Amino acid sequence: MFSFFSCTRSRRSKGQQVDWKQIEDAANGLETRPSWNAPDNTLLMQAFEWHVPDDKYHWRRIQHALPGLKAIGVDNLWIPPGCKAMNPSGNGYDIYDLYDLGEFDQKGSRTTKWGTRQELEELAAEAQALGIGLYWDAVLNHKAGADYPELFEAVKVDPIRRDIEIGKPVDVNGWVGFNFDGRGDLYSPMKYHWQHFSGVDWDDTSKENAIYKICGPNKDWAQDVGKDNGNYDYLMFADLDYSNPEVREDVLRWGTWLRSVLPLKGMRLDAAKHFSTGFQKEFIDHMRETAEGKFFVIGEYWSSDVRILMKYLEEMEYRVSAVDVPLVEKFSRMSKARGADLRQVFKGTLVQSKPDNALTFVANHDTQAGQMLENVVEPYFKPLAYALILLRQGGHPCVFYGDLYGINHGEKPMTPACSGKLPILMQARKLYAYGEQQDYFDQPNCVGFIRYGNALHPSGLACVLSNGGPAQKRMYVGPKHAREEWTDLLGDDPAAVTVTIDEAGYGVFPVQGGKVSVWVNRAAPGRDCLELPFDVNIYSTTTTTY
Repeated sequence: MFSFFSCTRSRRSKGQQVDWKQIEDAANGLETRPSWNAPDNTLLMQAFEWHVPDDKYHWRRIQHALPGLKAIGVDNLWIPPGCKAMNPSGNGYDIYDLYDLGEFDQKGSRTTKWGTRQELEELAAEAQALGIGLYWDAVLNHKAGADYPELFEAVKVDPIRRDIEIGKPVDVNGWVGFNFDGRGDLYSPMKYHWQHFSGVDWDDTSKENAIYKICGPNKDWAQDVGKDNGNYDYLMFADLDYSNPEVREDVLRWGTWLRSVLPLKGMRLDAAKHFSTGFQKEFIDHMRETAEGKFFVIGEYWSSDVRILMKYLEEMEYRVSAVDVPLVEKFSRMSKARGADLRQVFKGTLVQSKPDNALTFVANHDTQAGQMLENVVEPYFKPLAYALILLRQGGHPCVFYGDLYGINHGEKPMTPACSGKLPILMQARKLYAYGEQQDYFDQPNCVGFIRYGNALHPSGLACVLSNGGPAQKRMYVGPKHAREEWTDLLGDDPAAVTVTIDEAGYGVFPVQGGKVSVWVNRAAPGRDCLELPFDVNIYSTTTTTY
């Protein structure tokens, strides 16, 4: 295993001239410009995709990959929902028991799809030892796979307008009884019954599939949810009612318990537009109190309208970062329209409006082909999209497991994105994407930008993107780089084409048609790191070696 620090030391030991006084002054807090005291860029990776093999070895697989991920700049991993699902092959979004992490014989298996609780804890311990944080995917909107049905009064609602009732209340036999017989009262004595839910989509007596709103004292859909379909409280399965104090108490108890089991650094709130923002705020505050420090939270509020995302952030009082849905949809549309105007790529996006609270990404498990929120970005465009989220200021970028390792599913398996050069872009973020930024968004089909570096990372970089033909840009990197030779990190032969910075600090940086080029001083600290291969064969190691 190697680190950025060891690579940097080896490059500097070869005579690379570094302004040590400048770096020392910045480290001692003497440099007054805030950007020069910035920490290393952090990077999140989603550590799964929808079609990960159902072999119960995923926790071991990720643990085995940790050193390599750390080496290419991954600081945090968003791991899948590791709670017991309604069936042994469930990805966890069909959640049955929050307190079963692969420990109890329930729903046909002791393990989850991802592995056992012990394996999860071993993964967490090694990640912590390497300085990699874990973000838990919290599925708190609903429960699935109830142990038995219960009779209660409910009323049908219009599936298109859930705020409009259809007919009168009737007796419904719904799957809402959760006893957790395999776990019993261990960790939590709470059992769930009809009064703990606000809606279901199945009446077991009539065998009818419809959306039923449960009736009773103080029963209604939550009002602090998305307004799609009139009211978007109901999403699927048995919808939890967070107006019920027993539900709130149990989920808060679970948060405390989970933090006692795993050294989590953050969470993703699944289906954030479908359950009470009031409870989300209560839950986040509770988690930050138990964490006794910074706890990063992602709200998966899926909306194409940046104004709705901004409203969600305001309602959450900026406790969360929201997924930048408009940006990933823009990437998808632009990738399918050759010649689209690259100057407009950030128009109407969250990273443009609220960069500190935007989670930026190119793909995830929901947007991959065949999924409900499919927004496929064409292969040629992925290097451009990743350069735009990894190398620029603003946003919290997230790299997708399926793009790093590929997806072995279906008739046309997907190979690793960016022709296998995504690890280079990730390392370029860690090594060079610092300091002030100058944009050259002056042509519809060729844009560029400069990062000027800071005291701790002085090299900087130049990036040029084309979704048309071959092009070049004359860009200013500063006279301190005069006479330096810069090369393209992504070139087939990184040393083949050289750009020499002139005395005034300008360089003319070329890019091939439909590609991105990332230019850095050929003698910049850390270039050694980029020459080391990254193992994308995550499934090649036999399970017996885990």
